[in-house]
Amino acid sequence: LPEMAIAEFPGVPMTQSKEELRRQVVELLLPRVIEGLSKPIQRGEPEREVLLPQPEEAVMSGTLDEINDYFHERDWSDGLPIVPPTQERVHRFLQFTERDPREVIGVCPPANREATVWNVAVNGVMAGCRPEYMPILLAIVEIICTPEYKIEDAGSTPGWESLITLSGPLVKALGFNAGQGVMRTGKQANTSVGRFLRLFIRNVAGFTHAPEGADKGSIGQSFLVAMAENEDAVADIGWQPYSVDRGFKAGDNVVTVQSVVAISAPTYSGTESAEEHMKIIADVIGERACGYWTAIGMVYANWHPLIVLGPSIAKVFAKDGWNKDDIRRYLYEHVKMPASRAEHYAWHCGQTGFRVTEAVKLGLLPHAYHESDDPDRLIPVFQRPEWIGIVIAGDWGRNQSKGYVCNHVQGVPTSRKIVLPGNWDALLAASRPKS
Repeated sequence: LPEMAIAEFPGVPMTQSKEELRRQVVELLLPRVIEGLSKPIQRGEPEREVLLPQPEEAVMSGTLDEINDYFHERDWSDGLPIVPPTQERVHRFLQFTERDPREVIGVCPPANREATVWNVAVNGVMAGCRPEYMPILLAIVEIICTPEYKIEDAGSTPGWESLITLSGPLVKALGFNAGQGVMRTGKQANTSVGRFLRLFIRNVAGFTHAPEGADKGSIGQSFLVAMAENEDAVADIGWQPYSVDRGFKAGDNVVTVQSVVAISAPTYSGTESAEEHMKIIADVIGERACGYWTAIGMVYANWHPLIVLGPSIAKVFAKDGWNKDDIRRYLYEHVKMPASRAEHYAWHCGQTGFRVTEAVKLGLLPHAYHESDDPDRLIPVFQRPEWIGIVIAGDWGRNQSKGYVCNHVQGVPTSRKIVLPGNWDALLAASRPKS
């Protein structure tokens, strides 16, 4: 609505005194509201329709530097050099799927552009992916196009990023790193697939920087490389992989995407006792990393932290007879905070009306959050044990774990099985570099 009047509040309400807030509203904001509602609407020139490039249409030709400058000036890149998406390169990606290039996978708000098989391939090329990653890229875009993922909120002020977790035989087949340095850039598969999602969210969903763009992250993060699960380590200790936790069969190739608003400190624990490891993880990942943001999870009654256990740590748990549910149960029962502190954290985030007791009465939180009326009663940091994700990855030779904090209903963990074309083995063999 280009003619809609805007009355802008001068400043940040949460940083002002009550007196200053009232003065700003009465003396500045209210007159602007009245003026906007009472003056005639000024009809300007109709906005020109922006014609977007069509599939198979070449937008420009030139040197590598000229193409990168052209893309960067139009906000089609993430600030890093892109691989020019020539028709030849795009068609190599399309060989790795049996889907029609024109197929509409979904619509990506807020720009409301169609996500298609074609523009998945285009952004995959630009991100530096290999053609054989195409089935993974398609599954990722299917996820972010689902209503439950809420991609329309990917530009919210917390500045969250999407984290991709990959399970199944494709981890090894495509050279994903699941071991030492798992979340570090450097491996083409992990890095380019993570970069692809950030590029796709910019170019198709429209999350470019403010003021013109829809990305309003106050202090943002950069893209996260894709995480691969170490299923050899999982099998070695007799646990089931993350894909099974997500409702699939062991051996399925599965991709899961979720939001990450914060990451814990590297969490070292050194002992032969599962419970002693658990105490450290509960302290560093549970209370310190998750404790603060759990209040917003309570506000929205939806919160899905992810814990990445190093293989050596997981091995101690299994040796001591623990499984993933035992870890989840311990965290739920032992990581707690005063209800008044949760309300205090929520207030400072702008949720000034949140009360734990009211959330319980409305059925948004379990009864365990209101066992008494004491404002300082201890309540669980983890709302439901089954919402805690557990993945095994990282350096087998070290004793480190790490936690990833989800942004409540925005970017809930969502999974898809990766569909491979019928001639996958032949395609993969032909794509491997000749030695």
